[in-house]
Amino acid sequence: MSSPTHKPLVYIISAPSGSGKSTLVNELLKSVSDLEFSISYTTRPPRGSETNGRQYYFVARPEFEKMIRDDQFLEYAQVFEKDYYGTARRFLREAEQNGRDLLLDIDVQGAAQIQQKLPDATSIFILPPNRKTLEERLRKRSEDSDEVIQRRLMAARREIENYDRYNYILINDHLEDSIEILQAIVRSERLLRTGRPLSSDESKIVNLADCCRLANVGERLKPILDSFRRPDPPGGI
Repeated sequence: MSSPTHKPLVYIISAPSGSGKSTLVNELLKSVSDLEFSISYTTRPPRGSETNGRQYYFVARPEFEKMIRDDQFLEYAQVFEKDYYGTARRFLREAEQNGRDLLLDIDVQGAAQIQQKLPDATSIFILPPNRKTLEERLRKRSEDSDEVIQRRLMAARREIENYDRYNYILINDHLEDSIEILQAIVRSERLLRTGRPLSSDESKIVNLADCCRLANVGERLKPILDSFRRPDPPGGI
């Protein structure tokens, strides 16, 4: 007798560059079991110590475009009208075969495509506490020129306007708290899917996650959104 097919829970995580998403995702993968991470394909060259198959699958543009023609992507997008990024369909099949859930680290364009194809996916948007903090984080990385930083800040402003398409909004102000909340969101969705009565400890997990549901973060969001809508100060920070 064959075992029942596992229907993976799919978690979408999006955030402006510099919001701390990579750190949060890495901590989540360390602490939550049976969670498979989808490594994106990209046509951009590796940076620093990046290696193929770890941070990304680095492929040439003709190969990526052939994968598009062959319908091998769940989603893909072209960033800054330059490099392609995409999530291969095979990761969803592999998660199903392995009895695991799937975590997608993708931008708002990709998230919209996934939400259309997989409407049951759980979507999480990570926000910095304000624009000034995001700019400070981008400069602290010392990876980009001032021109690129300003372009990332403008992109962040556009991305943040899509916050209301997500199920959860996580404001990454204090790292340890954000790690705990992200873990709670993933575990809460699993608990709710069981449909069984929850223990006291399990209810605490669900309640912590619920604090970040879109419907429950309105007042905390307003000053963050306002900080990105104001004109840029002369000369930056």
